Amino acid sequence: MLLIVQIVLVLAVILVSLVLMRGGANARHLAIRRIMLMIFAVAAVASIFLPEVLTAVASFLGVGRGTDLVLYATIVSFFVFMATTYQRFRHAENALTALSRRIALDEAPKPWIDGRS
Repeated sequence: MLLIVQIVLVLAVILVSLVLMRGGANARHLAIRRIMLMIFAVAAVASIFLPEVLTAVASFLGVGRGTDLVLYATIVSFFVFMATTYQRFRHAENALTALSRRIALDEAPKPWIDGRS
């Protein structure tokens, strides 16, 4: 049973990593994101098959258990995700505002063209 759970977890890590590797803002950000995802995937697979290593790393860092270390890493990852999502949202919102203004100016009536002046 443990082997089945490990295989399912590894497949989930691979699937999430592949989904998150799609697309990016520019080449530098995409490269950094891919490197971080590869580190995440390797660490996740290692923690699935070798949980005692995760516990040893947690003890070395002064954290009680490996599961606590995973929780802390998840919290940090969540905050990073929130920050990057907020930045992307603000960028998209600013781009949409600029586009809306441009369309409004382009479609505004031009009295000097109508000939009714």
